[in-house]
Amino acid sequence: MNWYLTALRKYATFSGRARRREFWMFVLFNSLAATVAVILDAVLGWGPWLTLVYVLFSLIPSLAVGVRRLHDTARSGWWLLIGLVPLAGIALLVFAVIEGTSGRNGYGPDPKIAQRSPLG
Repeated sequence: MNWYLTALRKYATFSGRARRREFWMFVLFNSLAATVAVILDAVLGWGPWLTLVYVLFSLIPSLAVGVRRLHDTARSGWWLLIGLVPLAGIALLVFAVIEGTSGRNGYGPDPKIAQRSPLG
C-alpha cells in the first residue's frame, strides 16, 4: 500500500525514475480501488459516477508512474503513446517488466540504490 501512496504523493511528478515494484504495486492497488468503485456504483445504483470520478482522479498519477517507469529503463515518457497503437502496446508491458538500468541514467539516479539502507 505504501507504494500506491508514494505514487499518489508524486501526483504529477513526471521526472525521475520508478522501480518495477513501485509501478506494479501502483497498478495492483489502482486496479483494486477501481474494482471497489465499480462494485459500489452497482450496489448503490449511482451509475458509473463513482468509477468515473476515481478514474479521473487516478489518471495523472497513472501516467506519471508510467513515465517514471519508462525513465528507469532509459526510455522517454513519450513511449507511453505506443499504447494507443493496437498490439504495439505490448512493448509497454515488456518495458514495465524488464529491469531498469543500473546506476545513473539520463533521468536520474538508480532508485534501487537510493532506497537501500545505509546498513546494506
